[in-house]
Amino acid sequence: MPYCSNCGKEVREDQDVCLSCGKSLPHKSQKKVYDETESTGGYAVLGFFFPIVGLILYLIWKDDRPKASASAGKGALIGVIVSASFAFLYFIFMFVFMFLFGGFAFGFGNIIL
Repeated sequence: MPYCSNCGKEVREDQDVCLSCGKSLPHKSQKKVYDETESTGGYAVLGFFFPIVGLILYLIWKDDRPKASASAGKGALIGVIVSASFAFLYFIFMFVFMFLFGGFAFGFGNIIL
């Protein structure tokens, strides 16, 4: 239990004033509590299409809004993985296409295999 900073007597946590000396007691700052029952799927979609926004929301909300934070972070992670996969497949496809057709589609007519 806390004690009064003025007289040293024991006080309850829910008290606003010390009953012994009458001095006002300091309050602890309380965080705003968010209702986590709402759907967080929108944050996942936002994070998927804009991964940097999802990462920022994850970092900002990880303590205050854990469900929304996790949803935005997962969306961002999946978005990055999907984008990297498409980029990898695109370069593989272009590499194979270039060597199958001799690079003529790209203006590399003098490539010798």
